[in-house]
Amino acid sequence: MRETAAFVFPPFRLDVKAEQLWRAGEAVRLTPKAFAVLCHLVFHAGQLVPKAELIKAVWETLYISDAALTTCMYELRQALGEQAQAPQFIETVRGRGYRFIAPVTPEALSPVSYDSALLKPAPQPAMGRPRHPIIGRDAALAQLHQWFEMALQGKRQVGFVTGEAGIGKTTLVETFLADVGTEALPWVGYGQCIEQYGAGEAYLPLLEALGRLCRGPNGSQLVTLLRQQAPSWLAQLPAQLPASERGNLSHQGSSTTRERMLRELAETVEVLTADYPLVLVLEDLHWCDPSTLEWLAYMARRRDTARLLVLGTYRPVDAIVHKYRVHSLIQELRVHSQCEMLALDYWSEAEVDQYVAQQVSGERLPAGFTNVLHQRTSGNPLFVVAVVEDFVRQGLFQQHKANREGPEGADALAVEVMEVPESLRQLIEQQMAQLTPEEQDLLEAASVAGADFSVAAVEAVMEELAPQLEARYEALARRQQFVCAHGLETWPDGTVAARYRFIHALYQEVVYARVSPGRCLRFHQQMGIRKETGYGTRAREIAAELAMHFVHGHDIPRAVQYLHLAGEHALWQSAHQEAETHLTQGLALLQTLPETRERRQREVGLQSSLGSALIVTKGTTSPEVEQAYTRAYTLCRELGATDNPECLPVLRGLWSFYSNRTRFTTAQEFGEALLILARRLRNPVYILQAHHGLGNVAMWLGHFAQAQVYCQEGITLYDAQQHHAEAFLYNDQHPKVQALATLSRTLWYLGYPDQALQRIRQAYTLAEELPPSRSPAQALYHMLAIYRYRRAPHATIEAYARRLMAMHATSPIASWQSMFELGRSQVSQGLGQAGPHSIGF
Repeated sequence: MRETAAFVFPPFRLDVKAEQLWRAGEAVRLTPKAFAVLCHLVFHAGQLVPKAELIKAVWETLYISDAALTTCMYELRQALGEQAQAPQFIETVRGRGYRFIAPVTPEALSPVSYDSALLKPAPQPAMGRPRHPIIGRDAALAQLHQWFEMALQGKRQVGFVTGEAGIGKTTLVETFLADVGTEALPWVGYGQCIEQYGAGEAYLPLLEALGRLCRGPNGSQLVTLLRQQAPSWLAQLPAQLPASERGNLSHQGSSTTRERMLRELAETVEVLTADYPLVLVLEDLHWCDPSTLEWLAYMARRRDTARLLVLGTYRPVDAIVHKYRVHSLIQELRVHSQCEMLALDYWSEAEVDQYVAQQVSGERLPAGFTNVLHQRTSGNPLFVVAVVEDFVRQGLFQQHKANREGPEGADALAVEVMEVPESLRQLIEQQMAQLTPEEQDLLEAASVAGADFSVAAVEAVMEELAPQLEARYEALARRQQFVCAHGLETWPDGTVAARYRFIHALYQEVVYARVSPGRCLRFHQQMGIRKETGYGTRAREIAAELAMHFVHGHDIPRAVQYLHLAGEHALWQSAHQEAETHLTQGLALLQTLPETRERRQREVGLQSSLGSALIVTKGTTSPEVEQAYTRAYTLCRELGATDNPECLPVLRGLWSFYSNRTRFTTAQEFGEALLILARRLRNPVYILQAHHGLGNVAMWLGHFAQAQVYCQEGITLYDAQQHHAEAFLYNDQHPKVQALATLSRTLWYLGYPDQALQRIRQAYTLAEELPPSRSPAQALYHMLAIYRYRRAPHATIEAYARRLMAMHATSPIASWQSMFELGRSQVSQGLGQAGPHSIGF
C-alpha cells in the first residue's frame, strides 16, 4: 500500500503525495505529526499497530512520551469526527496500541515512495490559510504584521504568542503566514516541540525546521550555505547529503562545541536573510529542549542586522506548572526588551456568534442561543468549537430549526449546551490528571461549593484551616489552573475569607462529576450548615444557595424551608419564573415528608406564594392559580387557621382570581373576609389591599358610590413611608396606583370626567416615579380607557396605545396579555367608536 499515493475511506480521502486529508471536497487541517500518524495507521489498516512502533515511525526515536501520541490521536479524532468510545476509523486497543478499522480503498495513481511523501514539505508557506476567516484576532494579526515589517527593515524580532490549549495560537500563525507568503516571499521554517522523556533530542524543532527548508523549492541553496557556514548542523541532516559526504561531516560534527553550534546557525540565518526574510515558527515551546532555548536566547541577544522573525507559541500554564525553562527565559528576554509578547484572550459574545454563524451556513438561530453558549464556555475557543461541532455532528441545529424564532428554541438549544461533549470532558480530565492528589481533592471540594466559592465554605469539609487552603488555591490561581482569585467575602457572623471561581463553568461541572455520591452528599450538607450559621437571621439573602446544598445533601426539611424563602425572595425581585421553579420544587419535596400538622402549615405558605408567581407566569385566570389558592384555603380551614396571618395572602389571591374571572359576587365575599381578618390582625398592608379589592368589585357590580368610598379610604390609609417596602407584596402592583386607577374609572361612571382624568394622571405619574414594576402598565391601561371614553384625538390615543405595546415588548406578562392586545387593537383598528363598555378590565 505504500506505493499508493491516495486512499479513500468515505467520506475522507487521504492524499499522501500532497500531504492533505480531504472530506467531501474540503481540506481538513492536520499538524504534520498527526498526518504522519494517520498515514502509518492507514498503511497498516486492519492491523494492530503498537504504540512503540508508531512513535518510532513518526518521531524516529523511542524517547518520546505517550502524551505526544495521545495529543495526535485526540487531534485525529476531532478531525475525523469520532469518539474513542464509539470509533468509526481508529480503534484503541487498551494498553497495546491502535488499529485503523474503516474499509480503505487505494487509488492507483503514479507510484510514490512512502518516506518521500511523508517528509516532502508543502509549498511555501508551510502552513495553509484556515478555511474560514479568523475570528476575533484582527488586532493580534495586525501585531504580527507589525513585527514582520520591523524584521523586513533588518531589525530581528523574537515574538511569543501565548495562551491556553485551543485558544487559536496556531490558527493565528497560519493566517499570518498565508498573508506574508503572498507579500514578501519569505523563507518559512516550521518546527514542532514535543514532550520528551529524559534529556530528549537536542535542537529538535530547529532541525525539523532546517530539514523542511532544505527539502523545499530552494532547499539546495540552503544546503550549500550550511555546508559553508554551518557544517556541524548539516552533519545532523544526513538525508540532505550524498553518501560520500556523510562520514566526514559526521566526524567533524562529533567534535563541535556548544558555542560553535550556536554561532554557526546564527550566522547562517543572518547570511540567509540578506536575500530573503526568514519567518521561523517554533510551536509548543513549553516542551522545548534546553539547547533550542539556548540558541533562541543567543539569537535574540545578537545585534547584527537580520531580516528574521521568530514566532514561538507556548502555553503559560504548562510552562509555570512544570517549571519549564521557557518561562524564565522569556522573563529574562523581556527585562532586556529582547522579545515581544502577544497573549490571546477568549472570544467575546459577538465573536462566538460569528463563529456559530460560520458553522451553520448563515442559518438563523434562536435569539439568545449564543449568549447561553458564551456564558457556558466563557468564550474559550476550544470549548466553543467542541460544543458547536458536537451540535453539528448530532444534527441538533436542524432539529431545533423550527423553533428558532421563539424563546422556546433558545431554551431547547440551551438545554443541549448544558451537556459537556465527551471529547471536552476527556480533555479536562487530562488536565486534572496533571495535578497532585491533594490539589485534585481541593478542586473537588470547591466544585461542590459552586462555580464561585468561598474558602470559608470549603473549610467546612476539609481538614485544613482557611489560611492554608487559601494559600493552596492562590497557588493554583497564579498558575492559571482551573481557578482564579475573585476578591473577599464577609459573612454576617464576621467571617472574612477569600473567594475564588472556576475559570470556566465547564471546569466546575467536570470536576464535580468526579466527586463520589456519598462524599458529595456529605460536602453539601456540611457546607450548607456552615453558611446557614454564618448568615444567621440573614440566611434568606442566600436562600437559593442554601436550598441547593440541602437538596443535594438530602436534608429535606431544610431544603423545603429555603426553597420557600428563595421563592419569596424571587417574588420580591419580580423574578416570577424563578419563583415558580423554587416553590414547585419545594412542594414536590414536601410530599416526601411524613404527614404532620407542621407539613400542612408549610404547604399553606408554599401554595400561597406559588399562586402569586403563577398569576404572572400563567395568567390571572389560569386553572393553576385557582388550584394553588384553593388548596391553601382548604388547608387553612382543616388546620383551623382561617384567623391566622397565613390566611391573608390566600384570601387576597382568591379575591383576585374570582374578580378577574368576573365572578364578582364570590370575589366580594373573599374581599370582605380579607378586610375583616386584616382589621382583626391590625395589618395595615392587607387593610389597604382589601379596600382596593372591594372598591374594584363594587365598581364592576355597578355600586359606584360604594366603590368610591372604598377607593378613597384606601388612598387615605396609604402612607408612603410605612407601606413602600411592602407595596409590591402582591402581583408586582403598587396599592395606591391600583386605588387611583380604579377610582378614576368609578368617577367617570359617576359623571365626573375631569376628576377621572385628574386621578388617572396622578396614578400614572406615581407609577413612573416608582421602582420598575407593572404599575406603569396598569396605570397606562386605565388611562387609555379614560381617553377613549372622552373621545380624545386619534393621535393622543395612538400614542398611549403604542406606549402600552412597547411595555409588553420589553417585559411580556402572561396575566396582562389581554391588556396589551387592547393596545395593539387601538392601533390596528383605527380606533373606531368608543364607549364606556368598549374596554373591559
